[in-house]
Parts: sequence; C-alpha cells; structure tokens
Amino acid sequence: MKILPNVKIPPSTIGGHPPLAKEGLSWRIHRRDVLILILILIVSAFFRLYRIDGYMEFLGDQGRDAIIIRDFLKHGNLFFIGPPTSIGHMYLGPYYYYLISPFLWLFNFNPVGLAVFVAILGVATTYLFYFVGSRWFNRAIGLTAAFLFAISPVAIKYNTFSWNPNVMPFFALLFVYCLIEKKYIWASLAFIGCLNSHYFSLALLPLAGLYWLINYKKDDLKPTIAAIIIFLISLTPQILFDLKHQGTNAQAFKTFFTQRETTVSILPYKAVPKLFPTINNINSRLIYGKNTTIAPYLTIVWVIFLIYGICRFKDKKVIWLSLWLLIGATAFALYKNHIYDHYYGFIVPAVFLLTAYLINKIKMVGIPLGIIIVTLSLIENPLRYPPNNQLKTTRAIDELIIQDANQQEFNFALLSKMNYADPYLYFFEGSKLVDTHTKITDQLYVVCEPFQIDCQPINNPEWGIASFGWAKIDKQWEINGIKIFRLVHNK
Repeated sequence: MKILPNVKIPPSTIGGHPPLAKEGLSWRIHRRDVLILILILIVSAFFRLYRIDGYMEFLGDQGRDAIIIRDFLKHGNLFFIGPPTSIGHMYLGPYYYYLISPFLWLFNFNPVGLAVFVAILGVATTYLFYFVGSRWFNRAIGLTAAFLFAISPVAIKYNTFSWNPNVMPFFALLFVYCLIEKKYIWASLAFIGCLNSHYFSLALLPLAGLYWLINYKKDDLKPTIAAIIIFLISLTPQILFDLKHQGTNAQAFKTFFTQRETTVSILPYKAVPKLFPTINNINSRLIYGKNTTIAPYLTIVWVIFLIYGICRFKDKKVIWLSLWLLIGATAFALYKNHIYDHYYGFIVPAVFLLTAYLINKIKMVGIPLGIIIVTLSLIENPLRYPPNNQLKTTRAIDELIIQDANQQEFNFALLSKMNYADPYLYFFEGSKLVDTHTKITDQLYVVCEPFQIDCQPINNPEWGIASFGWAKIDKQWEINGIKIFRLVHNK
C-alpha cells in the first residue's frame, strides 16, 4: 500500500467549494438583508393599511370611479375611456378602471377595497425599489431606497386611497427598469400603465428615445417594433371613443399643445432658470417631509454631491437616473400651471434611487443626509394626524337621509368648494333618490360641507337647489362638521 505524503489540503479545494467561513459569512449577510427587507415591507404595509378606511380620501373622483366600476361589475358596461384629467380636460385610457375593479367586487362593493388595492401596490412598489436598487447597484442601496419610499409622507398619503395618479411610481419604475434591461415588450406594457395613470408620464418618452438611440443594436429592432405595436393596440378603446364623440380627446390634445398661453412652453431654454427651484420643490415634497425651510440647503448639498458622485464613479445607471430626473424637472419647469404632488409620480423612482445611492456611496455626507431625511419623514408621517373619516361620514349622511326620507322620493344637492356629489350618490343606490333633471319631488336634501363656503341653502343659486323652487328648511342635522338640511316647498 502506497503511503501518501503528509500534505495539508486547503479547505477551498475540497470538492471545489469556497471556504466554509466565507460561505457562512455570505449566508449571514444575505439572511440579514432578507430580514431587513421583510421589516421594511412590514413598515410600508403598516403605514399604508392601518385604519385605511379612516385615512383614505373619498371625494368626487373616488365616488365617480366607484360608481363607474360598480356599473361595470353589475351591468357589464365596458369602459372605453378612463378618468378625465385636470390638464387640458383630456381623458385617460380605461385600464386603471379594469385594474382596480376586482377589489371592489372582493370587498362586496365597499369602496375601501379600491384603496386597499392601491396600498398593496404601494407595498409592491417598495419591494420593486429594493429589487431594482439591488440589481443595478447593491443590496444596501436597494434596501435604502425601499426604506425611504416606505416612510415618505407623500408616498404614504397617495398610497392610502384610490386615484389613477397614485399607481404611477410603480409603473414608471418598472418601465425604466425594463427599458434599461432591454425588455422592450414589458417596457411597453409598463408604459401603458403609466399613460393610463397620468399624461405627465409622456415626459418619459425623451428618456426612452435617447436610451434606445444610444444603445441600439440590430437585435433590438424586432422587440422594439413589437413593443410599439402593443402600445398602439392599447389605444383602441380611446380611438373608438373619439370616433363616437367627434374626436373629443384628439381636440383636447391639439388645444393643449397649440394654445400654449396657459399650458406649456415648447422652448427648452426657458426651463434652465427654473431647474434648481423645481428640483428643490420635488425633493422637499418627496424626501424632506414637505419641509420648505431647510429644503434649499439640503438640495444644494444633494445636487453637488450627486455631480461629484457621477464624476468620480462614472456609473452609467446613475447617469441615466439623473437624466430621468433632469428631463422630468424640465417638463415641470416648462409647464405654466401649478404643480401638484401627484404630478411627480413618474420621477419618484429617480429621486429615491439617487438619494439611496448618495447615502451609501458618499457616506461622509450621505449618512447625515439620510438621518435628516428619515427624521423629517417621520415627523410628517400621516398617522400622526387623526383620520379624516370621509368614507364613514359620507355613508352616515346617506343613511340618515334615506331613513328620514321614509321610502318617499327625494332630490339631492351638494354645496361644497372642494367636492362633487358622486361620493354621496354612490351610497344612495337602491334608495328613492330622483335626479332633479328628471323630476322635482316634495323634499330636497342639501348637504353642505362648510369649508370655505357659507351654508345658506335658501335662495342659493346652485342649480340643484334653485330648480327646486321656493322652499323652507324643515329639518337640520350635523355629522362631523357637515350640515344636512331637509327642504320642503314653501306653500
């Protein structure tokens, strides 16, 4: 028997495996990151789902959408057009309605189901931040981006009620990720989701076109054509709607881009002086807890070290994220009307990913900046304030009216500065409500939301009241600060 020499075999050569200590360390780091991710998702879900029936908005747009979706589920009336926009009075596509419809059915036609869907998608967006940040950079950046989004007051607010712009961050991040990964068909589907959320997402097209031109290869042609065809097919419902309604949407688009006195400038150089104030406003709303006092100083630091990071590390993903933000800020700077928080949805991912990058790559400045951002976000957390209870209040008012009407026909009118009648109309289903345009009954219930208006239903010029004729107040109630009047004819 041959005796082998006394040779020590390194652990790394046994079976071709790396050292066990290194394997154990890698596994512990991975397990730690998974646990942190789970905690972040729990935080995200808690901030969005806790007492959502109390914190959710239920105003005109939510009532209108709930009525339309209920009509679809109960009577099969298909959507060919989506919600109207505040920009140019154009209509969005119908896919947001189809997307949220199952949740109204699952919750037995309680509108809170629609809000729950948006909240769940907000949690999914939190995970998507981790996924994209980890794939493009590392797990630390992915976790940081996910955490910042999970605790952002603006992100939380718009993830707690149903509204078409509220889903845009998810689809915008998915679109840019698929674009850069050259998954063009998936990018097309994600862009359809963006465009059915808000038309400001059109500002993503310059980024997409620039990326495609710079990175084009011969193999990209077929998937690009397929992606364009899918997008064009998605416009079919809107085209059919326009054919039936004398080109309503097309005319609105034409007016918006040709009559630019109060809409948008087409001269890009006019945006230059407004770029820093615009980026500062974006950051103050999204990551600085809406704190406008120290926001300019934080944004100066943020921009300087972003430029420093780009020059030092030359990371292409960071360059594209910066271009994404720059193009979006230019679009806002050229827009001549007020910019609301929900317009920012299509650049939300760029802001959070860039901030997470700065925090992790330039720690000397990033860590203090991160501590400030987390502190400001938690100070402004929506759960620190009492719930608005709009859904509960609306339902309680309708139940009171239905009970008082005592199975008799009635008309309804709303006096409000910031709301429409649709939320109240939703809960009147099955009651004796009669449209004032159809018939004047013997009793008119007037709901007055006394915010910025004086509740004087007698001789009020509002059409629903004036058409009722001479009247007097027969009864009066108040629920959560909202006044309800029963008017009868003054004979």
